[in-house]
Amino acid sequence: MTFSEENYLKIIYHLSHEENMEVTTNAIAEAMQTKASSVTDMLKKLHEKGWVEHKRYQGVSLTEKGKKNALFVIRKHRLWEVFLAEKLHFSWEEIHEIAEQLEHIQSDKLIEKLDKFLLYPEKDPHGDPIPDKFGNVPQFKSELLSLLKKGESGHCVGVKNTSREFLQYLNKIEISIGKEINVLDIQPFDNSLEIQLDGKIFNISSIIAENIYVKKNK
Repeated sequence: MTFSEENYLKIIYHLSHEENMEVTTNAIAEAMQTKASSVTDMLKKLHEKGWVEHKRYQGVSLTEKGKKNALFVIRKHRLWEVFLAEKLHFSWEEIHEIAEQLEHIQSDKLIEKLDKFLLYPEKDPHGDPIPDKFGNVPQFKSELLSLLKKGESGHCVGVKNTSREFLQYLNKIEISIGKEINVLDIQPFDNSLEIQLDGKIFNISSIIAENIYVKKNK
């Protein structure tokens, strides 16, 4: 696969899981920051290689072969993120962009050795599951912080948004993987939350809460 083909397969995989349906050309174009005509040309190539099903006006879906390739790219990306964070001590807002480059290294042997070196991690530093070499994706029970009710609490297990700006904001209020978050109050007007962590109280918007995954305490 070329770099561009790998990026397209990865984007289609992510979009199909977010929308839980076939992906539109426009959605891919927006995610790739390119023109719809360019997406159409690439989809034709991917279809010819047997990696996607593309029906005009109906959307795009990955074939089993395409899904396998997409998961391998995601596996490489997330393993590199673990390496960058744990071994080179990059912060979690820095690792995504670097892993975007490293994920295109074409060496199965290197990835298997990297996985072993890291002791076969199941999650990346953002809490996302790492597919194994067979394409199996670990399943972890979690829910969005925005779904917790007043008086409930949970531990942060991941983030939906991995942008540098969002992660820098979480750093500022000291939210990270493993931190316990207590919901003290919810404002009916805008669904903003008053939360407590490490004895400190913060107010966060509903948008922030909708991008943090937690494992609710029983």
